[in-house]
Amino acid sequence: MADPSPIGAVDKALLALDALARAGADGAPLADLAADVGVHKTTLHRTLAALRHRGYAEQTPGGAYRLGAAALTLASTFLREENLPGLLRPALTALSEQVDELVHLGALAGREIVYLDKVEPQRAVRVWSAVGRHRPAATTALGRAWLAAAQAAGDALDDAALARLAGDDADPAALRDALAQASARGYAEENQENEPGIACVAVAVLRAGRPIAAVSITAPAERLSGAARRARVGALLDTLPTLLPAGLTTPGVGP
Repeated sequence: MADPSPIGAVDKALLALDALARAGADGAPLADLAADVGVHKTTLHRTLAALRHRGYAEQTPGGAYRLGAAALTLASTFLREENLPGLLRPALTALSEQVDELVHLGALAGREIVYLDKVEPQRAVRVWSAVGRHRPAATTALGRAWLAAAQAAGDALDDAALARLAGDDADPAALRDALAQASARGYAEENQENEPGIACVAVAVLRAGRPIAAVSITAPAERLSGAARRARVGALLDTLPTLLPAGLTTPGVGP
């Protein structure tokens, strides 16, 4: 049995937030929420009034209670781009140590991938990359992983959208094929398209099914072939999800 909360009122508010999250967008009546939380309706009504005052709960026209906008922005604020490097650095470090390769963290900005963080391996890898630099999303494993995940989440990537993303750097038809392969495999790849002798494999990092970042392993092309490739892809698909903070996942499709 868990130890009792040191502040009962705060504990009830947190339990109420959990119940509201489970209730979803339609919300739930006061009686159902009270039964879920395990408190009297009068007590929960006061708690919900306090949550409504700060925007963490709201009441629908039909009288049901649901999460408010303030609660919904918490995760977005926590997971914004400037926080992601610190939040994901332990996972990046562990992944790099496992495969002894360069690991990148990126996010989509327009039609480009911005490098948010990188972890160098013990052995040197001469690669054009630096935190804050940009690459066309269409030609990078990071960008392809992000776009494939966005497409799977419902974003429409028709011919016009693919042409905009490809720009002058890639063929829209080739990009469509790359995204289809990434969706089927659960990871994206790029083989010497940006730098001779350098290849990458990448997966998207998801929150609630939508990409918020992408993680790649970058290595000399000869170390991303055969058994070595399978080991590195396996680390992305199998190990990385276990290293991510709670609430974050990867597409999770096997190789």
